[in-house]
Amino acid sequence: MNNPLDAARAEDPAAQARQAVERLKADGIDVVRVAYPDLIGTERARDVLVERLPAVMEHGLAFCRAVYHTSPMGDVVPVPEGLGAGLPDIRIVPDLATLAPVPWEPGVAHCLGDAYEPAGDEHCAESPREVLRRVTAELGATGLTAVAGPELEYFLCEPDPQSPTGWKRYGDAPGNVYVAGRKGDPEGHLLSTLRRLKAYGIGATMGNHEFCGGQFEINLDHSDALDAADRAFRFKSAVKELARHEGRLATFMAKPFNDEGGSGFHVHLSVCDEAGANVFADETGEHGLSGTARHAIAGVLAHAPALAALFNPTVNSYKRFGPDTLAPWLIDWGLDNRSAMLRIPPERGAATRLEVRLGDATANPYLGIAGLVAAAHLGVRDKLECPAPLEGYGYDAERAPLLPGDLTAALDALEADTDLTTVLGEAFVRAFLTYKRDEVERFQRYVTDWEFREYAYHL
Repeated sequence: MNNPLDAARAEDPAAQARQAVERLKADGIDVVRVAYPDLIGTERARDVLVERLPAVMEHGLAFCRAVYHTSPMGDVVPVPEGLGAGLPDIRIVPDLATLAPVPWEPGVAHCLGDAYEPAGDEHCAESPREVLRRVTAELGATGLTAVAGPELEYFLCEPDPQSPTGWKRYGDAPGNVYVAGRKGDPEGHLLSTLRRLKAYGIGATMGNHEFCGGQFEINLDHSDALDAADRAFRFKSAVKELARHEGRLATFMAKPFNDEGGSGFHVHLSVCDEAGANVFADETGEHGLSGTARHAIAGVLAHAPALAALFNPTVNSYKRFGPDTLAPWLIDWGLDNRSAMLRIPPERGAATRLEVRLGDATANPYLGIAGLVAAAHLGVRDKLECPAPLEGYGYDAERAPLLPGDLTAALDALEADTDLTTVLGEAFVRAFLTYKRDEVERFQRYVTDWEFREYAYHL
């Protein structure tokens, strides 16, 4: 098959688009789906007939800026420069280097887009892709490159008219922990998904049934931070779309069920110098870690309360935490210790890395990875020193500080962390805080099933 990515090497955007159109048509593709992430990582998109691609490259696609500020229920949150400014436009310009045929949609190619202000070449401050670019550029100015490997878990659900939510866990049975095959996946969802993701070219490598009933994990390869976030974003959208083809629901919600654990978003992070050498590795250093690695660890620990707002960005996120949950509860680090927030896997040399276990699967991958890279960068820049690693099983609140206990506390920590917000971009942070505080307010006004069950009969 001809590769439309070759067209991205052309320097002239118009020539780039014409070459892409020729190659796409030769491969039987007549539609390009141009997509971009909103603030919460939901895919927003428009299908473009392939012959219109050159015009779209020249002028961009107009979207209402308030798409960034629209809640999952379709409410427009009054973020500055959005609703109050009269719902102005942004321009989405395709990044043709990301063109990829969609294996389950014949004749369709997927393409990520970048968000710009209506006129000129200024990127939108709310654009998650641009936030991550800004962070990696600041790290790059020091001669370093961040490499990330995302790990994401999700629950697969099937319709159940008897359930209050209309859904139940697919293939639900106890004890199918880290299994493959029909034992925990009676209709072969994982195999089918893995094969389609392989054809999609987003670096999916392997997968298994996870710890909980109806829960799966599919691993993605590591790459530079922006590409890793691109692939994680496309992965989440693809899994949800493939589940819909099956008549099911794939959810990356942090904790969708009271009687099961939650779904995580772990990120493996390493940093390379201009020669491509891993700067976290030092066989003569304590624990085989360099001073740079220890400073990066300290940076992540120091900024962890603020990072929680990006890695655990929903009201529901904080119901995943607590003692003995295998989800982080304390701000600590350990050597090959899965009860720590930050784990150092046992590999050393070129494979030396941090595994940050803070995130849940609702996190926008661009924002989570951006916050992590920024925190590590600040730790290295400021030469922060980390405490001794956790020994034994964690979850002892007398041994390490607690992470924020709810979304409000995490948002307050993000706002107060001026070093981190400066790197992320103050305009983005203002928009994010406004959007998320509106979510908290809406939840606080909503009467839940728990409240009715707890109070209605006796009070």
